[in-house]
Amino acid sequence: SKFFNRLFAKKELRLLMVGLENAGKTTILYKLRLGEIVTTIPTIGFYVETVEYKNISFTVWDVGSVDSSRPLWRYYYPNTRGLIFVVDSNDRDRVFEARDELHRMLHEDELRDAVLLVLANKQDLPNAMNASEVANKLGLHSLYLRHWYIQSTCGMSGEGLYEGLDWISNNIANKV
Repeated sequence: SKFFNRLFAKKELRLLMVGLENAGKTTILYKLRLGEIVTTIPTIGFYVETVEYKNISFTVWDVGSVDSSRPLWRYYYPNTRGLIFVVDSNDRDRVFEARDELHRMLHEDELRDAVLLVLANKQDLPNAMNASEVANKLGLHSLYLRHWYIQSTCGMSGEGLYEGLDWISNNIANKV
């Protein structure tokens, strides 16, 4: 009986979702949580929501990303099993700033074991970089010791979001 309880029990996992401002984090969070688009304003502080998907209950922290709040990101690192880094694929001017923030985070000891899902968001825009180009510009291929994946997404339509959740749930669940 204990075996079946463990086998079918809902797993609870803590995910941290970050990225530069205007990347689409809050839109993605509420698309996953409510299945609809909500009007968003820049996040000051954070939103925290539970997203139920398959047999996993994700606690997703959507942390504000205006310059002044980025140093506070590290307070959300403890017990984070997965990091979701959202990139505005249409913002070529800031992709290197996004890379620097991502690599700074990945050097933090408390995120050492967290898997990394990069959402190459806003793929619906005509000049958006594809996932391969975003991966190159973010330097993801240099992350030899990090389990990572990049998923093309459109937060407004929801395209690609569940594929990303599939990857993160499969890869975190294997480590539980």
